[in-house]
Amino acid sequence: MEKSSKVIEADKISVRFSGDSGDGMQLTGTLFSQTSAIFGNDISTFPDFPADIRAPQGTIGGVSGFQVNFGKGVNTPGDLTDVLVAMNPAALKANAKNMKPGGTIIIDSDSFDKKGLEKAGYKTDDPITEDKLEGYNIIDAPITVLTKASVKDLELDNKSVLRSKNMFALGLVYWLFNRPIEHTQEFIKRKFAKNPPIMQANLLVLQAGFDYGENVEAITPSYHINPSKPRPGIYRNLNGNKAAAWGFIAAAEKAGVQLFLGSYPITPATEVLQELALRKELGVKVFQAEDEIAGVCTAIGASYSGSLGVTSTSGPGLALKTEAIGLAVMAELPLVVIDVQRGGPSTGLPTKTEQSDLFQALFGRNGESPVVVIAASTPVNCFDYAFYASKIAIEHTVPVILLSDGFLANGTQSWRVPDADDFPGIKVPFTKQSPGDFKPYLRDADKLSRAWVSPGNMGFEHRIGGLEKDELTGNISHDGPNHEKMVSLRQEKVERIANYIPELDVVGNKDAELLVVGWGGTYGHLYTAVEELNKEGRKVALAHFNYINPLPKNTGELFSRYKKIVVCELNMGQLAGFLRMKHPQFNYSQYNKVQGQPFTVEELKSRFVKLLES
Repeated sequence: MEKSSKVIEADKISVRFSGDSGDGMQLTGTLFSQTSAIFGNDISTFPDFPADIRAPQGTIGGVSGFQVNFGKGVNTPGDLTDVLVAMNPAALKANAKNMKPGGTIIIDSDSFDKKGLEKAGYKTDDPITEDKLEGYNIIDAPITVLTKASVKDLELDNKSVLRSKNMFALGLVYWLFNRPIEHTQEFIKRKFAKNPPIMQANLLVLQAGFDYGENVEAITPSYHINPSKPRPGIYRNLNGNKAAAWGFIAAAEKAGVQLFLGSYPITPATEVLQELALRKELGVKVFQAEDEIAGVCTAIGASYSGSLGVTSTSGPGLALKTEAIGLAVMAELPLVVIDVQRGGPSTGLPTKTEQSDLFQALFGRNGESPVVVIAASTPVNCFDYAFYASKIAIEHTVPVILLSDGFLANGTQSWRVPDADDFPGIKVPFTKQSPGDFKPYLRDADKLSRAWVSPGNMGFEHRIGGLEKDELTGNISHDGPNHEKMVSLRQEKVERIANYIPELDVVGNKDAELLVVGWGGTYGHLYTAVEELNKEGRKVALAHFNYINPLPKNTGELFSRYKKIVVCELNMGQLAGFLRMKHPQFNYSQYNKVQGQPFTVEELKSRFVKLLES
């Protein structure tokens, strides 16, 4: 049968898969994203799931979702959803308010019974009317019944059968978007190669979902999304955590040193630890410590021995690592701490995103304890900034805190595998001093970095630790003037790094009246909002910070070009406060959101228009 006569063509479209935590929505969304990327689409994804390992089934709190925006010119997962797959009433209830008017909603009608509706909080037996969805295209599919029917000849228990119904929804969505199912079929064969009955069940159910779309005339419209034209090369889907892990590997390779990760599992950073643990063939050493403190201390020890020491964590773990980071500041050893931020304080919102740790990264240590702070801004450039964080740490013998967040860590984009020449070399600051007269704190004239000498080098024996050092010999010193000099040298060393980082760039209207300022993972939403406003005739520009301490050298000069500046953050205004400290001559407006969710493009545009008109 031919596809329905009504076909919607669009440059990009957003699909959300939603159901209980056990319904496989994260896998379903991932497989659809991968197929769309193979088809030639740009993608941006947003996995959104509860923190509970076993969230209450059928309730709003237990809903797990995966949103993907795909097409051409994609920079965000999308504000509103064009197509929603709701595997139960709670999934519909949680997502109905975020549907694009006139969109398509696929529901598993078998789950919309009285019990399911009550658990989701519906007051009637008509959720479509109750949620005011009469103007939407509702595909009312008996997914559970058809899943069971498609595997009736297999000897499987009911639980195993029901676990495959996400493949029915995936097959139907593949049909809806004219996507091939072969890539997912190959994935299923690989994943369940050792369990043929489960493999067969998933293959049958996937095909059944696709065939349902072929055979039911009422399913309309279908969608046609044109592929983009990417730069030639090898591409793969990559999330921020894996990208960061690979960036560390690339940096160690460029520097000619061994990579060591000392870490402790913590949401949402654990995948960095897991990914590097899989890379033993590349010479990576990974130590899963008994706690956060041991993790960072082993990384510092590895740096002392001549390796690139890295530790991964989130906000609560960064708090525990604080004292040891101060030790790395005093010892002036290379160290990279990647902090994948989440909602706080305390345990907070472990699976939700927030830019809550900037002040902790900048100031969260005792004494005058400066470190370099940089932030990734897209899932795939977590690779870039992991690389450059490592380069700065090694070349300037200084701790670097790299800020990511839950949105970047779990979100995926298409990533072009770079060539080795796309990234610069990393020059390890080996000493030029003569054996027998080694002074550990003799500094490079330009960078003020000290020599990095590993143990076992005859004539270069030395000791370092947490007590204050003599400015040359490294011996313990309690002398007041020497302490002040060392404090000043450590601060100046960090400030001089501004000479080795890119200047702040601006995108948007060259004659803008309003400068939007952001940092980290808000980039895609801010960029899209600015781009759309300029197309509408507004004059807006965007300056997005990746390097925060030190700030780029041209920050003040660039700010002086604009009448109005608004700083947008997923916190209560931490970058805005830091900018007021460093550049108090400017007046900063703020737009802040602390809901565990990223900005939406529409809310940003609305705020910017009000500022332009005020």
